[in-house]
Amino acid sequence: MSSNSKPHDYLQDVQKLFTEKTSLYHLVFLDIFRYHKGLKMFLRKSNCLQPGMKVLDAGCGSGNLTRNLYEIASEKGLDGISFHGFDITQAMLDLFKKWISGKKAENVELSRANVLQPGQLPVEWKDYDLVVSAAMLEYLPKDEIKDALRNLRILLKDNGKIIVFITRDNILMKLLIQIWWKANMYKRSEMMEIFKDAGFGRIRFKRFPFPYSYLSLWGLIIEAEKG
Repeated sequence: MSSNSKPHDYLQDVQKLFTEKTSLYHLVFLDIFRYHKGLKMFLRKSNCLQPGMKVLDAGCGSGNLTRNLYEIASEKGLDGISFHGFDITQAMLDLFKKWISGKKAENVELSRANVLQPGQLPVEWKDYDLVVSAAMLEYLPKDEIKDALRNLRILLKDNGKIIVFITRDNILMKLLIQIWWKANMYKRSEMMEIFKDAGFGRIRFKRFPFPYSYLSLWGLIIEAEKG
């Protein structure tokens, strides 16, 4: 969302955008740019999953991150992992629910909620080992992203970790993401300061692995601990 949009319009704008352009989003980012494949390879190489973990997908959309993590857990025989995901756009959640139904995935639960209003989540949704978020925070007003990260930090266990994928600030993304998809963009130095101010520790920047290295032109990957 453009940084000059009024904060109270953000919720309506995002839901409208992703309800009307759900199919286009999947065509461009999943089919053409193979974004989901890049995510899966990064997550597999990161070894971020362990048996018995509790994982939250913040702004899960149609479930790209959780689907990949679910498949990685199955491939590696990691048992006892529970996945929770929330999003504000019902059209995206409906697509995710179809996947859950098709997989008969009993360890995946969804909720409709706003990251800026954590009280909307079920009361038992807390103490996560891992929080992940992809292409969600850039749709928040810039002056509210820090509050969103603070809210996510509170949901982590004391030794929990967060992994965020967010749009990088460059000329290419200005055309593809900021103008076309009305999202904000962030520089590495900007995100470092935001994560520090939100209370996170051991902040590290990662890159998409080969052969999906080109996706690093799109976005930053930030790993951080609750601190």
